[in-house]
Amino acid sequence: MKLANKIALITGAGSGMGRVAALMFAKEGARIAAIDIDEKAALETARMIEAAGGKAIGVKADVSKSADAQAMVAATVDQLGAPHIVYNNAGIEGKAESIVQMADEDFDRVIAINLRGVWLGMKHAIPHMIKNGGGSIINTASIAALVGLRNSSAYCAAKAGVIAITRVAALEYGRYNIRVNAICPGAIDTPMVSRIQGGGTMSDRAIHRISTLGRIGKPEEIAKMALFLASDDASFATGAPFIVDGGWTVS
Repeated sequence: MKLANKIALITGAGSGMGRVAALMFAKEGARIAAIDIDEKAALETARMIEAAGGKAIGVKADVSKSADAQAMVAATVDQLGAPHIVYNNAGIEGKAESIVQMADEDFDRVIAINLRGVWLGMKHAIPHMIKNGGGSIINTASIAALVGLRNSSAYCAAKAGVIAITRVAALEYGRYNIRVNAICPGAIDTPMVSRIQGGGTMSDRAIHRISTLGRIGKPEEIAKMALFLASDDASFATGAPFIVDGGWTVS
């Protein structure tokens, strides 16, 4: 197993890509701290892992709040041990508004969860990882960090910021054997994408516009990239954005 005897803290683990990654990491031998602002969803992910023979805890946390981020790391350390893997995956899409129309508080909320949340996750986990002798941090960015999307100024800014702080963290903590990378998903079949589509499905025309493969991605395809980055298979990869977008950024 690729993650035998490892401890992984995963935020946004109550649904979508986070839940799929939590289940996949557990199958590969990791003990999982499933973190989500929805406590019921976090506990359900942990229950699913335990039902499959794994070890997991579910923890409620708002990753944008320093006290919550500190508490989620402390709960992981107390109940499972110091994390070897931190997957800062929690995020929201925010309101679809132009720059002029967007309210200050709506902009701030997206930045707080999608960018500040990643920073806080690293800030509170890295000291424990240093004591562990290193590990892997994976941050969820987006192709929105690389291309402009209308009515998504806060989201694009936050995700571009995730790539930037990923690079900084890789520079600062490589000497402690901590690798830090980001994943840039394209359109993935998750509850978030469904909400963006107004609860419906994406038209064939829209799909072909954003994917040279003619389809949207599956959460498992992102989880497999996260698994690669979490494992020793990626032992020389750090400070990089890994694009998994079905060809969106080249079309």
